[in-house]
Formats: sequence, C-alpha cells, structure tokens
Amino acid sequence: MKNIVIFGAPGSGKGTQSELMIKHYGLGHISTGDVLRSEIKKGTELGKLAASYIDGGNLIPDELMISILANVYDGYGRGHKGVIFDGFPRTIPQAEALKKMLEERGDKVAAMIELDVPEDELMQRLIKRGEESGRADDNEETIKKRLKIYHSQTQPLIEWYKKEGLHHHVNGHGTLEEIFRNIKRVIDSLG
Repeated sequence: MKNIVIFGAPGSGKGTQSELMIKHYGLGHISTGDVLRSEIKKGTELGKLAASYIDGGNLIPDELMISILANVYDGYGRGHKGVIFDGFPRTIPQAEALKKMLEERGDKVAAMIELDVPEDELMQRLIKRGEESGRADDNEETIKKRLKIYHSQTQPLIEWYKKEGLHHHVNGHGTLEEIFRNIKRVIDSLG
C-alpha cells in the first residue's frame, strides 16, 4: 500500500499530478477541499459541523478534519492500493494526527512528494487559472497572501517529513510528462 502526501504551493500542479497518479497506479484520492464541499453538500453531521466553522470564517479543528478524512479513508476498504492525501496535512499537528490515524489501521504514509515550483511561475499559473476558470480567489493580491501563508505554515512540515525520512523533492517546473516521470521515479522506488 502506497499512501502518498502530495505537497506544494497553490498552483504547483498537485491536482493534475494526482490525476495522473490515480490513472497510473490505481490510487484513491482524498482532497480536503473536495471532501469538505461534498460533506457540506450532502448535509451530513460532519458537513454541518464543518460548515458552521467555515461560515464563521474559522479554520476547521484538526480533530474534526481527521474524523472526516478517516471516514473517507475507511470508505476505500481494506486492501486498497493506497491513497493520495491532497491539501492535508498543512501543519505538524495535522501530520502527527494523520500518522496516528493511519497507524491505528496498520497503515502509514509511504512518501511525501513536494512539488517545488518557482514563485513567479506559480503566479503565472494561478492568474491564468483564474482567467480560465473564473475562480475569484485566483487574483494577484489573494495569490500573494495564499503563497505567504503556504510558506510560513508549511516550511516546518517539510522539515518534519525530512526527519521522518519520507520527504521527496520533485521539480514541479517543466512539462506534465517530465514532472510525472520524476514522481513515478519516487513512487516506483518505494518498493
């Protein structure tokens, strides 16, 4: 089983590369944003609780997020090929909670893949994405804020995964095929 944490700044290509990993390896995919939107839309108890935090402009507590992720993870059943965690963890306490949740199931994170893209490239990608998709949060001011938060919150997480021996740096700049080839090299080396 190969549980992968995919990591990178907004616009680094996590979603695109996750899709390629899903097709190639048959992995499941848990995107915290998608999961939250789905739970809220379905009106589940967890969704209602999550919505109350989001509507109040607050972050969802780690315990609630882990409960939601555990629920989705367990939905893949035993014996799955692995899951890509996209958008989680974002902090060291979340990484520790994810590790504990997986250990309780006899599983673990096999690798943390960091997609590293230069800041100016991220800006270009996100502005273009905003123009194409109409996403209101893909404007220059908001992007700068999101990147600043990403760097301040997540840099310690990269160090944590390095200490765990799970960090793999992948250059996220280049063609889709080149980037995916580098990701495959990491996943294939996991044994």
